[in-house]
Amino acid sequence: MRNIRMLDCTLRDGGCVNDFQFGQLYMDIILNGLERSGIEIIELGYIDSAAGSERDRTQYCNEKVIYENFLHSKKSGVTYVAMTDFGKYDPALLEPHHDASVDGIRLAFHKKDRKNMLAWGRTILEKGYKLYVQPMTCLRYSDEEMLDLIRDVNTLLPETEAFYIVDSFGEMRLDDMYRLANLVNHNLAESIAMGLHSHNNLQLSYSNAVTLLNFPTKRDLIFDASIMGMGKGAGNMTTELFAEHLNLYRGKQYQIAPLLEVVDKAINQIRENYTWGYAIEYYLSAANHCTPSYAGHFYRKHMLSVDQVAELLGMIAEEKKISFDKAYADALYYQYNETKYNDEEDLRKLSEIVSGKEILLIAPGKSVCTYADRIREIAQKEEMVCIAVNNSPIVPADYAFVTKKSACELVRAEGLPMIATSNIHDAGDSAFTVNYASLTHYDGGVSDNSAIMLMNLLIKLKAQHVYLAGFDGFSTDVDANYYDEALKRPVDKEQADSRNALMKKYLNCVKKEICLEFVTPSMYQ
Repeated sequence: MRNIRMLDCTLRDGGCVNDFQFGQLYMDIILNGLERSGIEIIELGYIDSAAGSERDRTQYCNEKVIYENFLHSKKSGVTYVAMTDFGKYDPALLEPHHDASVDGIRLAFHKKDRKNMLAWGRTILEKGYKLYVQPMTCLRYSDEEMLDLIRDVNTLLPETEAFYIVDSFGEMRLDDMYRLANLVNHNLAESIAMGLHSHNNLQLSYSNAVTLLNFPTKRDLIFDASIMGMGKGAGNMTTELFAEHLNLYRGKQYQIAPLLEVVDKAINQIRENYTWGYAIEYYLSAANHCTPSYAGHFYRKHMLSVDQVAELLGMIAEEKKISFDKAYADALYYQYNETKYNDEEDLRKLSEIVSGKEILLIAPGKSVCTYADRIREIAQKEEMVCIAVNNSPIVPADYAFVTKKSACELVRAEGLPMIATSNIHDAGDSAFTVNYASLTHYDGGVSDNSAIMLMNLLIKLKAQHVYLAGFDGFSTDVDANYYDEALKRPVDKEQADSRNALMKKYLNCVKKEICLEFVTPSMYQ
């Protein structure tokens, strides 16, 4: 009778959501609930000598701090494991296994390291730990490459506890599951269990697990999951759901109540500050076979429509898809947007329009509603040119400056004359077009923030006095940022603080060339 087990990775994969900052209280609550539930294998976190900590986090500097500061006792029948990525913690530094230490090490590695990791695996086994072989992004392996890896494990690491099918990008579908299960099952040594670790980008983790569960094999199976699916991006298969499935159809006797207690006492509280689960960017990353970090990076810029993000993901070079490269991503992003355009004539006409005039810029900050009368009063002054910034404002404007497709469509529907950057391909013949690439650079960096681009344009046009309305700054409260519901986009604290600091610094530099006057309260002042 094959042995079917579950491995819960909440404290490890879930830690990718909150930088492993669970704190001792939540760490204890999660561990206690998992022990009482009957889950057979509990993953306690990562071991990383450079980024790890001694306490309160589930990313550890070594394996000793796990039992010194967290795993004070072990429940009979439970296997306790930790993961390390190849290159992050030399297994030669491991203490020999003893009663208080973790029972096993999960060794994760990229395809390029599949030969080098074998010596590390050998060391882990010789130190007395169970070894779990975790080849990341299995769909990147050809059949022959996967067979070669399996032969190496059979020959050089025959004591391995489990060999995993790993769906790092949540891109596996039914046919992929069958292909890899057949390759592993028919070639892996019979004594080694087959595991499945999946991500839920396509919402297929559960169905892929059921597919493997029903796969015709006598081999032992291990299924990874996390409570409420807590994990990076789209998250993982959900522990409480699959445990219930195994209770119903495989005669298991997992206790669901302790898992729900963990949700009530810890996970719900964590979710107030961090998000995971299905989102369109995770679907797009799976569909384009790349790490979700690219999709999230492009999507959080809030400058591209969903179809443009998809198009941009399709441009990523194959060798760059596995690991996120921010510098490469930004270069690709600006390359995508840089449509060359000779804007000399458009700049000449715009210069004539603003010459000798004061400028009122109306951004979509929520303060526009509160100070609408004051903004109208300034807008009605003689020799005033009013320009809306990526919106059709509630206060009348003469022009709208647009840098993204969605704003262009909105402004066109309102019939407002446009000043469009050259990355907007359908602004219309009547719009003034200015070169995107020439407006993104500022002293110290590159940004296509619409306010920075517009201020750079006004500097080119030699504007002298500019009023700023609706430049509120960014808050993590999504309802506080924009007056228009359609413009709302969530930002986390890091994004908000970074954008506010950038704009404050930038506008302080602009003041050397243009007189700036805030009409509404702003975090940039």
